[in-house]
Amino acid sequence: MIVALFSIMTLLLLLAIGVPMVAGLLIAVFINVVFAGQWPLMVPQTMISGISTFTLISLPMFVLAGTIMNIGGISGRLFEFARSLVGWMRGGLPQVNVLTSIFFGGMIGSSTADLAGSGSVLIPAMKREGYPADFSAAVSASSSGIGPLIPPSSPLILYSAVTGTSLGALFLAGLIPGLLLGLVFMAVVAILARRHGWTSEKLFRWASVWESGKRALLAFGMPGIIVGGLVLGVFTPSEGGAFAAVYAVFLSAFLYRTINLRSLYRATAASVQITGELLLIVALSVALGSALSSAQVPQSTTPIIEFLAVGDSMYMRLVALMILAIIAGMFLDPLIPVLVPIILPTLLAFEIDLVHFGVLMVMAVVIGQLTPPMAIAVIISAKIAKCDQVEVFKANMPFFVAIILFTLVLIGVPEIATWLPEIARD
Repeated sequence: MIVALFSIMTLLLLLAIGVPMVAGLLIAVFINVVFAGQWPLMVPQTMISGISTFTLISLPMFVLAGTIMNIGGISGRLFEFARSLVGWMRGGLPQVNVLTSIFFGGMIGSSTADLAGSGSVLIPAMKREGYPADFSAAVSASSSGIGPLIPPSSPLILYSAVTGTSLGALFLAGLIPGLLLGLVFMAVVAILARRHGWTSEKLFRWASVWESGKRALLAFGMPGIIVGGLVLGVFTPSEGGAFAAVYAVFLSAFLYRTINLRSLYRATAASVQITGELLLIVALSVALGSALSSAQVPQSTTPIIEFLAVGDSMYMRLVALMILAIIAGMFLDPLIPVLVPIILPTLLAFEIDLVHFGVLMVMAVVIGQLTPPMAIAVIISAKIAKCDQVEVFKANMPFFVAIILFTLVLIGVPEIATWLPEIARD
């Protein structure tokens, strides 16, 4: 147990001082091998077993599809459609920013990809319209957190692979929370717009909605067809990922003609790099989780959660688990493959709905990406906006508070996440 705790503390310390996740995990696993007497050959065997999960086959394909859609300029079409829908509201461009993240998140399912795609377009546009740079970066950083909730979602794919939960059910579970979170952000923007006197960008015109909607229509086919296919059993997650990649190539290369062979090569190379890093982290996380399980660390979390939860309440247990996840998310990126194997026995012991908790874990990922010391979303948006990260974090506080309150509601009303999967199951 002492060696296991020492390896965890070492990992957190290394991440806090800026050591890459892969190197930190490798050192933590090495500590367990050397000091806990773990059989060295068990490490590669456990790593290979950890990434041999059938669901993970879909991950490279979804990453490739998202990268192609990003490079293919799909964000521009989605931006114009969002602009025609909500540009007339107070704080028009920030509202467009949020709605574009809802649309673009459904294509990509990754907050960093959303920021790289839509943020690079929207943040400079907001600055040109006179919005403060720190606010422009803040609204982009927070709205990018919608992407991991709306299918296809890389965090939900990782969660499905770790827990064995149905990927189709998880995709459906994230849909309503993702849309509601977008509405919450739009309400925050409306309040701030009224407070600062921000006006609308343009008048509402049905003709603009019709024209921009036609141009963006086929882009919305990806999440709809993928989720529908998984729920109806038309294809497996891996087949869905392959379909998504082919669909992205068809749209970008043959229909819109926005990418060529060189761009396709860049997208493929970037996808290989991202997938390789993710799978290596998953493999090392599984190896570390196996060592911690042998040291009875997961079993010891159950009484800790019981102690933190006031009374015999499922709500307080979930709050305690979310506090643990959010604290871990402040240091770990990605969070799910590292933390979930450790707390999975606790989830099973408390009979927690794994579909509901999967959505909560994504919320913990989103909050972690907005919270120092990692705060990767804040860092990326600040770089795009060319402003100080601390100022962006301050400007982001209204959205951050809204996310925390929304998460508390999501914990207390699990039907927000579980209603669609239950309807599909029936």
